[in-house]
Amino acid sequence: MTRLLQPTLAGLVTALVGFASSFAVVLAGLRAVGADQRQAASGLLALCLANGLVAIWLGLRQRMPITIAWSTPGAALLVATGAVEGGFPAAVGAFVVCGLLITAAGLFPVLGRTIAAIPAPIAGAMLAGVLLNLCVAPVKALGEVPLMAGPVVLAWALLSRFARKWAIPGALLVAVVAIALTGPGLGAVDVRPVVELTVPSWSASAMISVALPLFLVTMASQNVPGMAVLAQYGYRPPLRGILVGTGLASTLGAPLGGHAVNLAAITAALAAGPDADPDPGRRWIASVSAGASMIVLGVGSGLATALVLLSPPVLIEAVAGLALIGALVSALASALAEPDRREAAVVTFVVTASGLTLFGIGAAFWGLVAGGLMTLLHRRPRRSPRTGEAAPGTSAVSEPSPETASEAETMSEIAPGPEREDRLTHQ
Repeated sequence: MTRLLQPTLAGLVTALVGFASSFAVVLAGLRAVGADQRQAASGLLALCLANGLVAIWLGLRQRMPITIAWSTPGAALLVATGAVEGGFPAAVGAFVVCGLLITAAGLFPVLGRTIAAIPAPIAGAMLAGVLLNLCVAPVKALGEVPLMAGPVVLAWALLSRFARKWAIPGALLVAVVAIALTGPGLGAVDVRPVVELTVPSWSASAMISVALPLFLVTMASQNVPGMAVLAQYGYRPPLRGILVGTGLASTLGAPLGGHAVNLAAITAALAAGPDADPDPGRRWIASVSAGASMIVLGVGSGLATALVLLSPPVLIEAVAGLALIGALVSALASALAEPDRREAAVVTFVVTASGLTLFGIGAAFWGLVAGGLMTLLHRRPRRSPRTGEAAPGTSAVSEPSPETASEAETMSEIAPGPEREDRLTHQ
């Protein structure tokens, strides 16, 4: 029994950190695309259930610490996108399509390789542009509600120095105390878990401005680095099963309001590392425990939504912004890592951060388009090793490797290893 205690507790900590550090981002994203209080609470519950059930299934099946999370960068994308033409039902339709695309990436490996072929600086710049507005929210909060935001930011700063993994939960706890001291109390709201079905509708603009960018962000900023973390600790689970499992769970959870679930990145290390258990063969218990704990935390989704409702909006956005600072740092580092692509990356970042909407399509899509066009415009011909002249039909941009039948090779192309860890997102 004592041998189960360490990995079980590690799983509980993994779930607590994952939930507390980013549920505010999820709720902000769902509200931004048109969800009301009940729909947002239902979406949070759906994500917790999908997260937990997939983690338990994969952990028991693969006997590996495969930790599942909701797409935090995807939720930030929803905040940046804002209201969708057709309202929340159109957003739900986009969530369904995103889930189907993730499933397809598992069934057809060439799709996963296509995502991996997007230049890392362009993907990083798009993510940085998506995150920017949320990450400046703590500064705005200090100006609008200094007595509430000041202690939150201070707690985050101190804990990020001395107990980093508890920085966001600690900041959230301080925010909860501030809300309790200044708000009307929880007696005025219903804190029970909510299940609210939303019938999806289909909008071309929602597909382009929500579904496609949500799929790209989830794959490039969660699933790819999540595989890299597992590889760092010596685990190579079949990518196909993970993508199919998380894609189907995302699709089924979408009508209840959930936007997307995927591999965890940073919190994956809590379950896959030696702190979970000295024996690598027993660490799967931690990911299963994390899944079960996330289901239990889902029961508190109504309370979490109530706290958001009772607080000044800028305060919750501040907590969400603090949770995404690390992700912004990694995204900017990735965007500027290659000197030859910095201009294209900066163009992608500027267009995405602008919040531009054209033809009902959000800025994330136009950022990718602008960055892609700049990349093509500045392509340099590859020099022949003998003559020094450009080889016919070639360029300085490396072409993706040919498709292979081996799933192991496919996985290594999409998640090349621990050297990608510096690009991880927060969750």
